[in-house]
Amino acid sequence: MIRALAVVLALGGVARADDDPNYLAPHPDAPWWLSGQFNSILQAQPGFHSPYAGDHSFLPDDKHAISFVVTAFGGIEATPNTAIVFAYESAGGTGLSSALGIAGFTNLDVVRNPTLGAAPYIGRAFVEQIIPLSDHRIANDRNPLHVLRTLPDHRIALRAGKFSTVDVFDTNEGATDSHLQFMNWAIDNNGAYDYAADTRGYSLGFTIEYAAPLWALRFGEMLMPAVANGPDYDHDVANARGENLELEVHDCIAGHPGLVRALGFMNHANMGKYDDAIAEYRALIVDVPDVRATHAPGRVKYGFGLNAEQEIATDLHVFGRLGWNEGHYESFAYTEIDNTVMLGGDLRGGRWSRPGDKLGLAAVSNGLSKDHETYLQLGGDGFILGDGKLHYGRETIVEAYYTARVYRGVFPAVDIQVVDNPGYNRDRGPAIVGSVRLHVEI
Repeated sequence: MIRALAVVLALGGVARADDDPNYLAPHPDAPWWLSGQFNSILQAQPGFHSPYAGDHSFLPDDKHAISFVVTAFGGIEATPNTAIVFAYESAGGTGLSSALGIAGFTNLDVVRNPTLGAAPYIGRAFVEQIIPLSDHRIANDRNPLHVLRTLPDHRIALRAGKFSTVDVFDTNEGATDSHLQFMNWAIDNNGAYDYAADTRGYSLGFTIEYAAPLWALRFGEMLMPAVANGPDYDHDVANARGENLELEVHDCIAGHPGLVRALGFMNHANMGKYDDAIAEYRALIVDVPDVRATHAPGRVKYGFGLNAEQEIATDLHVFGRLGWNEGHYESFAYTEIDNTVMLGGDLRGGRWSRPGDKLGLAAVSNGLSKDHETYLQLGGDGFILGDGKLHYGRETIVEAYYTARVYRGVFPAVDIQVVDNPGYNRDRGPAIVGSVRLHVEI
């Protein structure tokens, strides 16, 4: 199948002279885009110290799990300023312990609701419209989500349809892509950014962006899930929506490019409140606190993030994130992290005559609000965490990977993650997770 698609792409037009070796097939300089990708991650975990475990714990026995994601991308440059993008996807397999028990879980590809199965679905379907604010156009580094061949250097960009909020916000060159970079979802995204998404990570909405050579400002309005980590959207936009605002500023230090992104978000949803659940438990109304039983429409969860990346030298790149959310209302869409700090770096293989390879190392420390911590200590469950009790400590994760380009478009990788205090519990762990990944980009 992969070979057949490669032949179709090769025959579809004349390939560019600078054909990208990161794709298995050449992509013609044509108004259309057609590509595909396959990503599979095998993870294994030896046993670790665990005197007890709850319904949502990371399990201590020796385990292994495999996941896969297959995507077909299509796009058309309807005009030089209008693009239509479509992605059809299948995600299957599972994660260790059904992706429970670690707030910064070890495999971003895992679908957190295994009952959905691997049936194909529409991942993205959106229209992008550019409003030029200058006559000067620059070449665009095309990829499956950005198919226009040139862009005005001053522009307004509009996007509407189905896509992932983090296709637009909180991107980072070194820590965004679980297919070629890190696998941990608190490293590839800001763990405290409870961005609007369904179980698979997508939403419906629109974004507007002003882009200039040295800075950009973007805003987005997205639908929230009907319940925490749910597959269905809440269409009551008066009481349920996710608002996102991000400022991006570019810099150049000693001839090396970098940038900083400052993010704010505000989620309106039918959310529960940890303090209400704790009060019901302490009043002996319930035997175990349950934040889901305290839902009320129109509640607001907000937070902030800072995201920076900087080239230090040729092939050497560093990056980091800070994140915080208010932590009174339940974690609703991404994961159970209320504050986070991440720092990492990567080195391309040009220094050892392997320019398509990359070595990466990052560490992240995640924390909870006091209300969230108390709720878990009293035996409450979230949609990710719940050991039955909690001896609180920050969850700290170190991850290292090596990705090799063994042939054009073919990228195997090895990865190791060490998770201290999994699920913020000093009584359990540390857990060590080793991974092997195969990624094919067509």
